[in-house]
Amino acid sequence: MSRIQKLEAEIIKHKALYYQGRPQIPDSEYDKIEDELRSLDPQNPTLQIVGTTSSVSDKIKHDKKMLSLEKTYLIDDLVTWMGKEEVLSTFKLDGISCSLIYESGELILAKTRGDGSQGENITKKVMWVTNVPKGISNKNKIEIRGELFCDEESFFLLTKEMVEIGLERPTSQRNIVAGLMGRKENLELCRFIKFMAFDYLSPERLEYEVEKFDKLKKYEFKIPEVDVHKNKTSIEEIIERAKNFMSEGPYQIDGLVFTYNKLSLHEELGETSHHPRYKMAFKFQGESKLTILKDIIWSVSRNGILTPVGEVEPVELSGAMISRVTLHNYGVVFANQLKSGDEIEIIRSGEVIPKFLSVAKASSNKFSIPSVCPSCSSKIEIQDIRIFCRNELCPGKNKEVILNFIQKIGIEDLSSKRLDELINGGFVKTIPDLYKLTAEDLMKLDKVKEKLSSKLIDSIEKTKIIDLIVFMSALGISGGAYNKCEKIVRAGYDSINKIISLKLEDLMNVESFAEKSAREFLSSLKEKHSLIRELIDLGFVFSVEETRSTKVTGMKICITGALSEKRPIVEDKIREGGGIVVNSVSKNTDILVTNENDPSSSKYKKALELKIKVINENQLMDLLK
Repeated sequence: MSRIQKLEAEIIKHKALYYQGRPQIPDSEYDKIEDELRSLDPQNPTLQIVGTTSSVSDKIKHDKKMLSLEKTYLIDDLVTWMGKEEVLSTFKLDGISCSLIYESGELILAKTRGDGSQGENITKKVMWVTNVPKGISNKNKIEIRGELFCDEESFFLLTKEMVEIGLERPTSQRNIVAGLMGRKENLELCRFIKFMAFDYLSPERLEYEVEKFDKLKKYEFKIPEVDVHKNKTSIEEIIERAKNFMSEGPYQIDGLVFTYNKLSLHEELGETSHHPRYKMAFKFQGESKLTILKDIIWSVSRNGILTPVGEVEPVELSGAMISRVTLHNYGVVFANQLKSGDEIEIIRSGEVIPKFLSVAKASSNKFSIPSVCPSCSSKIEIQDIRIFCRNELCPGKNKEVILNFIQKIGIEDLSSKRLDELINGGFVKTIPDLYKLTAEDLMKLDKVKEKLSSKLIDSIEKTKIIDLIVFMSALGISGGAYNKCEKIVRAGYDSINKIISLKLEDLMNVESFAEKSAREFLSSLKEKHSLIRELIDLGFVFSVEETRSTKVTGMKICITGALSEKRPIVEDKIREGGGIVVNSVSKNTDILVTNENDPSSSKYKKALELKIKVINENQLMDLLK
């Protein structure tokens, strides 16, 4: 986040509290923040925000219609539509569509999708949305399209504030966004809404859809994770990830959006009156029903987070009889004041465990939360939307850590039940203890004879020679899912020593890592250093897919602007040649690749300032030979 963005966020926060009669800082201190922003960006629209009420919204015509999407529920239909073309995927957020108009670098208008031809003017409300850039470094008329949404943490904080100032408690993340965009007062509450950008309309000539996301990143918009697909297997993998995200992600999605990467195809295929032919939404079949919440069961996760699951009156959903639903976290339970006897709406649409949506009718029972950890009875700690058990020796937490490792590393025949026996018998307390087990130890377990014990020992020993990406993803690092670890290794950090030595700046240059997620990953990785060393001492050996040796091996390379080949193909060639692809230019960058040498490009200017080597695509290909 730039200094200007930080000042914008501070002004919006303190202006909101001031209008509510709850100032946290004196006027003189607030004036200093405004003065600093004015000195850095005199025309910044944040300085013009006045009041927290608006008149009736006016209708504004869209320059280009904001259409709906054609949808399918079947993977085979999606693959048929895709044909032999390369497509991009993004998660489909469950919020409301929004269009932002920039002229001469300033945000001048924000509007909803409306009926597709014209939308409601919501500019005054969007000015309160802290992650919407109020200015961009492009003087053309630019339209940015995306989704306004509310994540779990923001919904928790929004709910607290609405209750504190005497407003009705919101019912769900899904409904509150439309509710706030329709309000004519308390516009300051819109600062709890976020914006995710997914389309870039400008006079510039681009060749590929993926370039739009490069532009959006350049102008510091929050964007969804973008994946490129060339076959059915890749499509199936992202759909599985979307299923997991629907159950565990910090904001709500209702499917995925697939788009042809080649923009010439967009022009060729065109649009119907309802939808563009070059985009397709994949949605999960599902239904929602009302049921009664009987009880809330709390368990402790491997990260020490107390996770709530609701026991409900059994109800049939999507062909399955449901008696348990995920309640996500403490924030969801608190924001909705969930308690036994509540009539709640639940949904099952792709998830293994159905999830809670909203309270239909609250019961008169008393709301309560745990006062101690359900596993070890230690004192709990509430931190924003989560409850933590901080006891490092908590048996429930340690069991989940070990079980996660077993499942990710691929130790066959070692089930959760058998792990319970090993823990209760005192044989296993930590992950390294698995690799100290003997056949005699295992034969002390129920129904384990000599043949099975030998088989289990073999299964455990086999996992000592393991792919580095699989190993990293098995450690339970915060923000260290397989796809994130894969991006780190593919970025050139292809040994355990390189990963352990990662610095913040290095990781922020890896795709999908912003400052916050990079800090979180590195902090969690540091806690795992002693575990990693102990496993190495026990005989762990890591394998990595080999790369060719070229003139760019070990070099950090950034790309900007259009290429003759698709960018993902060029990036893969760099990685195959031992190079490291980075997203931004810094003093650690070795080469900037561009065919344009555009003086207005921030990456190009920075490369010249830092005296970084600038080459074109043909020169890069010569180095990769």
